[in-house]
Amino acid sequence: MKTILVTGSAQGLGANIIEKFAKNGYNVIITYKSSKNKAIILEDKIRKYNLNVISVKCDITKISDIRNLIKVVKSRFNNIEVLVNNASLSLDSSFENKSKEEFMKVLETNIYGTFLITRELIKKYKVEKVINISSTDSIDTYSDLNIDYSLSKCGINFMTKFFSNKYKDIKFYNILPNWINTETIQNMNSEYLESELRRVNQNKLIEPEYISNIIYEMATTCKYDDNNEIRIDGD
Repeated sequence: MKTILVTGSAQGLGANIIEKFAKNGYNVIITYKSSKNKAIILEDKIRKYNLNVISVKCDITKISDIRNLIKVVKSRFNNIEVLVNNASLSLDSSFENKSKEEFMKVLETNIYGTFLITRELIKKYKVEKVINISSTDSIDTYSDLNIDYSLSKCGINFMTKFFSNKYKDIKFYNILPNWINTETIQNMNSEYLESELRRVNQNKLIEPEYISNIIYEMATTCKYDDNNEIRIDGD
């Protein structure tokens, strides 16, 4: 039985990915930074699939957290075959008032954190596939409120290519979705969300299941090997 680790997977898209793989016979590793209760609830929910599951607190920007994660995982799993870099941070604020602190925090999480956990896991395990979650904001749907987030996702795009060129025996993929129908998005100001959807010509939110299905195909088939960067705009 293979194992998947999904960063930032206590809720939202990450949790949906965990459920998709659990239903299909994968052992799963849930990681979270602060949503411990949600991680425990998800862990309990998927035990019905008779698989090996754990949830581990891990701030991907801290090497000490990642080393602890590796220690915990080694006591329970033989290997990690699939890594999904889903953990991400967005701190939207006006271009004129954006502070250095919040700007750097977004870059540290989204770029450095993704780099750090990818590097450390492929050093310790025989990882077969790595799937990064970028955004259409890295190409053309960015706004004045999220220059830091958009730049960080540009970094994810380059990082996918960098690792792919360096590690020929590992398959690296990149997914660039637009607005996704997660709990966080649902709790946004509805007028602002509607205006954003109109601005980027998106008719409706992308369902997490749609993205999870693509990720599952990436992990289990060769369907996307010739096109390892997939943009998802929504209808």
